[in-house]
Amino acid sequence: MKHLQQIASGVDVLPLLLAIKQHPELWDQFTPRKTAPESPHTAMQDIWVRYNDIRKFTDGDLTHFNDPHYPVWYPAYDALPQLRPIIFGLMAKVEAVQLGGVLITKIPPGGRIEPHVDRGWHVEHFNTKLYVVLQSNPQCLNRVEDEVVSMQPGEVWWFDNTKDHEVVNDGDDDRITLIVCTRRDR
Repeated sequence: MKHLQQIASGVDVLPLLLAIKQHPELWDQFTPRKTAPESPHTAMQDIWVRYNDIRKFTDGDLTHFNDPHYPVWYPAYDALPQLRPIIFGLMAKVEAVQLGGVLITKIPPGGRIEPHVDRGWHVEHFNTKLYVVLQSNPQCLNRVEDEVVSMQPGEVWWFDNTKDHEVVNDGDDDRITLIVCTRRDR
């Protein structure tokens, strides 16, 4: 596969998944990804763990949200300490030199992330995007270009989000994924 590559399996995701379930208030505290006009993310929920500091945009104009910035930790980082070994273990594994955005996404049964291509400074600067599958089902499919996979809990996948991609959850369970954006020197 050219655009998707499994880089690990057997990651113990249960402690994090349980902690997330104990903190339902973390979902959708910040909604610009799903409420932006023509967003491909309208049918999902997310938890922002690390991202650009939304407090800098007090006027609500997010036009420059993805301009160059230093990501900051959001309250979910403190509420979910189980994230730390996963995030920093991945950074070591891929020899990352910087950590960018970190999100947890949930796609309900029948939900999807619409086909799209990620663009902008964050995508280009943080050039290694990783999925850590926390919960899924065999009918949840990730597609990048012409490659399609059903990811399993505990697997870690690198994928090229600069290519056309989507996720379709036709199963009976939520698909929950930790997304970790890192920068590798090439």
